[in-house]
Amino acid sequence: MKRAELIAYLAEFLQVDKFRDYAPNGLQVEGSEEIHKIVTGVTACQPLIEIAAERGADALLVHHGFFWKSEPEQIVGMKQRRIKALLLNDINLLGYHLPLDAHPVVGNNATLARKLGILDAEPIEGVAQGLIWRGKLESAVTASQFKADIAAALGREPLHIGTDDRKVQSVAWCTGGAQDYLDIAAQYGLDAFISGEVSERTFHSAMEQGIEYYSAGHHATESYGIQALGEHLAREFGLEHEFVDISNPV
Repeated sequence: MKRAELIAYLAEFLQVDKFRDYAPNGLQVEGSEEIHKIVTGVTACQPLIEIAAERGADALLVHHGFFWKSEPEQIVGMKQRRIKALLLNDINLLGYHLPLDAHPVVGNNATLARKLGILDAEPIEGVAQGLIWRGKLESAVTASQFKADIAAALGREPLHIGTDDRKVQSVAWCTGGAQDYLDIAAQYGLDAFISGEVSERTFHSAMEQGIEYYSAGHHATESYGIQALGEHLAREFGLEHEFVDISNPV
């Protein structure tokens, strides 16, 4: 398909214009006009770009792209090497951040809920651009058992802050660096909150508000949405799609 057609489709499908974000959503580096193969990955790092080139990708579709508001504007060093590799191999770089977190079907929050078996998953309306979701487990489990269930589902043991034998059934979550949304989950009286990253202050916040907290990894919690998006595009347009996981313990 044409690059312009893909960009237009994703802008509408992910409702890009609804979000106030920290980086541009959509095409970030221009490559081939014709797109036959897409490689997806979580972050547009050098190893992922090199693998995309080796696999003959026309487009690299990621959750974490380039040109964040806080990063230096100069194209030097690491950034220069990454962009140079994309340009030399005529690869389009497309990045979708908050729109991918929030999408009701292929989004990071939606896919994490399916991975963890959370039922009745839905965003908390009117809060944080719909990025905080809540739902419930089929039956109550101990906080320590829920930690084991998360580890089994994601292949990574989460950090648990709380009380091992406390019962957990109602859950809120937001993938990635969303640890401070813990306070909102506590306000709603939910049993537990899951995010990707954790801060020093998170410990005190969870303990003092009596809510079980799980830091399950930024990369681990955001590995499924981009895969689901790539699979969706492959089905819709007959594109070749390959997900490449660049291991990241954070």
